[in-house]
Amino acid sequence: MKNNQLIGSAYWRNLLTRILIVVGTIALIVWTMPRDNENNYKIEVGKPWRYADFTAPFNFPIYKSEQVVQRQRDSLLREFEPYYNLDPTVEGRQIKQFTKDYANGIPGVPSECIAVIINQLHQLYGKGIMNTSEYNSLHADTSKTIRIVDGKSASSEPVKELYSTVGAYEQLFANPVLSEFKEQLTKCSLNDYILTNLVYDKERSEASQDDMLGNIPLASGVVQRGEKIIDRGDIVDERAYTILQSFYRENERRQKDDVQLSLVILGEILYVSILILGFTIFLWNYRRDYFEKPRSMSMLYALIALFTVAASILVSHNVLHIYIIPFGMVPIFIRVFMDSRTAFMAHTMMVLICAAILQHPLEFIAVEEVAGLVAIFSLRELSSRSQLFWTAVLISGSTILINLSLNWIRDNDITQIDYSEFNYLFINGLLLFCSYPLLYIMEKAFNFTSNITLIELSDMNKELLRRMSEVAPGTFQHSIQVGNLAAEIANKIGAKSQLVRTGALYHDIGKTTNPIYFTENQAGMNPHDGKTYVESAQMLISHVTEGLKLADKYNLPQVIRDFIATHHGLGKTKYFYVKQKNDFPDEPVDDLLFTYPGPNPSTKEQAILMMADAVEAASRSLPDYTEQSIRGLVNRIIDTQMDEGYFRECPITFRDVQYAKTVLIEKLKTIYHTRISYPELKK
Repeated sequence: MKNNQLIGSAYWRNLLTRILIVVGTIALIVWTMPRDNENNYKIEVGKPWRYADFTAPFNFPIYKSEQVVQRQRDSLLREFEPYYNLDPTVEGRQIKQFTKDYANGIPGVPSECIAVIINQLHQLYGKGIMNTSEYNSLHADTSKTIRIVDGKSASSEPVKELYSTVGAYEQLFANPVLSEFKEQLTKCSLNDYILTNLVYDKERSEASQDDMLGNIPLASGVVQRGEKIIDRGDIVDERAYTILQSFYRENERRQKDDVQLSLVILGEILYVSILILGFTIFLWNYRRDYFEKPRSMSMLYALIALFTVAASILVSHNVLHIYIIPFGMVPIFIRVFMDSRTAFMAHTMMVLICAAILQHPLEFIAVEEVAGLVAIFSLRELSSRSQLFWTAVLISGSTILINLSLNWIRDNDITQIDYSEFNYLFINGLLLFCSYPLLYIMEKAFNFTSNITLIELSDMNKELLRRMSEVAPGTFQHSIQVGNLAAEIANKIGAKSQLVRTGALYHDIGKTTNPIYFTENQAGMNPHDGKTYVESAQMLISHVTEGLKLADKYNLPQVIRDFIATHHGLGKTKYFYVKQKNDFPDEPVDDLLFTYPGPNPSTKEQAILMMADAVEAASRSLPDYTEQSIRGLVNRIIDTQMDEGYFRECPITFRDVQYAKTVLIEKLKTIYHTRISYPELKK
């Protein structure tokens, strides 16, 4: 009951993990997708329109250019009359103060001058006095007028008819009577009685100015929905340029509308969800082993999200061409760690998502799909570093050629081709050369093992393999022979030959701890003679646990550790198990003491290694090597393994098993063929 609960808990936990990966990928992609439909076309006046025929999808005004609107604004502002409020209290207050201050007259000045000064002040205030700085800025335009508000009435007055505070003071002494006594009057500080009685009305002026500028028409016409704007190949003239810019401006305005924005987001969620869920259904139906492993799903969806987000950021900021992103890395990584079909499906989903954020997606889809196909075809079997180099070269060359062909189809004049895109494709090719170092990062991040790593592990100079060849030469030769047999079977049934060959080299690495207890390393004395059957069985079983310890010590990949653990499965050390039962028939036998820790094989490659290992070891004990004896041995061992259920948990078919038998029989016949005896020379 408890085990069932644990299994159920693990199932729901894994299911939740997969759901979070899928939903998280969709959310991240949608969150970063641009929503302003920014102009990604390159529009130049006097150049041909390089894209498809363009028809108005909705009604929109033909907006005037910023320069035209600014000229109209400047023209209106020159005619604009700012508002000034007349303060009638200033005149009375200042004249009253002057009369009070000089009630006894001004020393050295006739008394009648007092009346003249008062009359002059009255005339100056009657004309209007402004702040000197404001007056100077307005007086630069001699035709400038202002609106003077006096109570409920307003009148237009030319600025040149008004006075500044400085001008009013000078005008005071323009009177011939006062000019004779200017020296005495300047000592009276008459400028203290000249203040501004015209005050700028900022609120009313700005409101009037906004109303006036708001009446400027921003559009000079309307384009009707369905109206053709420009055909491919037409020269972009001033009018077409203005209409295209108007379309982008109106489209951007619409996108900022809350309803429109909500619709855009909903469409993006629906579009991305359909593609991502479609890819998920593909994995569930056709690649269930990837679907059930969180690390496999994490890598697949992380690659799709990473490159899609990069494309969205690039398009949103409009800094570089999207062709600079090396999308070909995605099928490279997936092909190396998984398979061609999954690589193609993931790459196609990613390209279709990225196409949704572009204004001209068809060329992008064509170029990137070709890049993905070339990557997949060129990495059918990764066996050397140079393959990644040539893959980058082939991807770069094919994308440049396909883009060139599209340009030739689209343009009938070779001089009109925009070659700037080829620069980005060339940089794209250079970035693809980073695939090799990034491959190592991917291996460590998601715990995968590439063929290059397997080839490196197969190097006989590796410390573990060199040590095995020195202390357990029989086991070393056995491992090499098993690797050859297993690789042949893998090639025949479509399994991973390099993986099973490398696994075979390390599967018995635990025997290096006590090599003398294994028959292939014995020469004369048998150390089992002094031990009980249980002790001997435990010594044999220990080579699995010791092998796993060595694998941990030397950081061998998990796939290699799985070969060490599963090459005997949950089988028994039958020699000592049978001897125990035969010699002690009345004593109960604890089967666990004679059983390997397992588990049983869970992959096709592990099943192949189990078959090859058992057959190769047993073949050494055959009394004679005839076709009949070899065939009987192979059939008996593999049929026994199948009957005991070792292959129930791995995806190997009866057809695969039959092919494996055939390969083993033919290879063993070749290995153990009868040699002719050479005659001796008679003397």
